Amino acid sequence: MAPYTTLPHRGHVPWQGLLLTASLLTFWNPPTTAQVMVESVPFNVAEGKDVLLLVHNLPQNVAGYVWYKGEGVEASNRIVAYVISTQVHVLGPAHSGRETIYPNGSLLFQNVTQEDTGYYTLHITNRMLQTYQATGQFHVHRSVAQPLIRASSTTIMESEGPVLLACHTNDAATFIQWIFNNQTMQVTERTRLIWGHRVVIIAPVKREDAGEYQCRVSNLVSSSQSDPFMLNVKYKASKSLPTS
Repeated sequence: MAPYTTLPHRGHVPWQGLLLTASLLTFWNPPTTAQVMVESVPFNVAEGKDVLLLVHNLPQNVAGYVWYKGEGVEASNRIVAYVISTQVHVLGPAHSGRETIYPNGSLLFQNVTQEDTGYYTLHITNRMLQTYQATGQFHVHRSVAQPLIRASSTTIMESEGPVLLACHTNDAATFIQWIFNNQTMQVTERTRLIWGHRVVIIAPVKREDAGEYQCRVSNLVSSSQSDPFMLNVKYKASKSLPTS
């Protein structure tokens, strides 16, 4: 006699099939198209340098690109359009003469100015007339100028003071660092920093405070260091005891 088996009823799916279907739904996901992205290389750039808006995850069958200044697609803000089939580019009213578009849609800015800071929008059309859009941005900073140290005194007697050293700069520096004898200056009970590290106060002055002082100012894209300032500390020679 043949072994007994359970046959599926008409219109019903065997439980083994249900388990297989559930497993497939759990571990299989339909492929998705990655979102178009624009990367600024670099994001923070010094005035007068170049920056590239690099396009990632291009869709298939791209027909052309259009770049706009700002976060919208206003015709008056159009920088350049590019048709892939003919390799023809058409300059827009917002083109400054310093932008170059590449066949992969990336946009190069040369000799950037602070007015270039902001958002830029890429509009992509494929051969099926589907459209994609992505936005990128970058920030242009002015390179800092060389700072200057001014002091309340260049020569002082030991145990007197205070002495004030001020780092003068016309730039909105994000960071100011002080250097003493070619090493980072240490903050102590006698040496304090005030006004956003722009001023050093030394009080009272000791002979070990004599030496070269410099300040370094920097922002996100540049740095500059002052010429050395020499602080002289005079002290009285100790009297020798008379010998018997």
